[in-house]
Amino acid sequence: MNADGGQPLPHEPDIVLTATVKADELRFDEAPQTHVEFSGRPGHESGSGSDRSNLPDRVEENITYRHVQVDYVLASTLTIRG
Repeated sequence: MNADGGQPLPHEPDIVLTATVKADELRFDEAPQTHVEFSGRPGHESGSGSDRSNLPDRVEENITYRHVQVDYVLASTLTIRG
């Protein structure tokens, strides 16, 4: 799983969310700007990442990508401080 420039995934997470997105064709009129941020209480160790098929990490405007799949994971370990 590619960490997408974010935090590495926790070794033994308490919470894991996954999603898979597929498209026959995908085109961006404008390249998206993305950002992932983790916050909350109590403390936590969190990370996210994705594996992509037929889609680069940085997409280009006005390019049609075909047979695209993105597998995304977000994971967090809750830490309790005493």
